[in-house]
Amino acid sequence: MIKVSVIKNKEGIHRITISGHAGFAKYGYDIVCSAVSSVVTTSINAILSFEKTIDVIDKETLEIQVLKHDKVTDTLLENMMAMLREIENQYEKNIRTEEKNEC
Repeated sequence: MIKVSVIKNKEGIHRITISGHAGFAKYGYDIVCSAVSSVVTTSINAILSFEKTIDVIDKETLEIQVLKHDKVTDTLLENMMAMLREIENQYEKNIRTEEKNEC
């Protein structure tokens, strides 16, 4: 299962962590992993094409950390999360999203 964890603060999305494998099909043929990868990669590239307002760490777990909030960054991250939730609605056994507020 792909796990998407979102940490929000008073300004909006602060950090997104994505880990796991959907397990919908064998590696290389998994349409859920493909959809998640496409949505996330497109969103990251769009944000970075304007300004480096995020930091991306891509190891076993992908982590997106917001360095600076602005309208473009916040809108694209919220849009990315809306698309991931839509994938979750269709493939609830393969992807799970969760949001938490920082204290």
